[in-house]
Amino acid sequence: MGVIEKTVTLFRPVGQKEMDLIQKSGYTSFPPRLPFQPIFYPVLSEEYAIQIARDWNTKDAASGYTGYVTTFRVKANFLSRYSIQTVGSSKHKEYWIPAEDMAEFNQNIVGLIEVIGKFKPL
Repeated sequence: MGVIEKTVTLFRPVGQKEMDLIQKSGYTSFPPRLPFQPIFYPVLSEEYAIQIARDWNTKDAASGYTGYVTTFRVKANFLSRYSIQTVGSSKHKEYWIPAEDMAEFNQNIVGLIEVIGKFKPL
């Protein structure tokens, strides 16, 4: 019987362009960061991801005025090298993954990235 690795469930709000690239990967990875994006910030709660997707992505032309909420699992061992950042209230917790660590981050995703919500402007 194999060893079961501990994982952490995370969430990521994304716009249309990022969603298209996730779909293109077969829901196995997030795209590399763009030059003006030094960090990748998956969040710890579905509530926080919904807030960003609904309140920010739907008002943003670069997001195609569409916000998606994704969920996925990452190996806990890998995440242990990063600290949790609180940005705003105690509900706003996220990891800050440096852009140069994205390939390794994607290799530590267990299973598929799932879409659990979609928001359009009201």
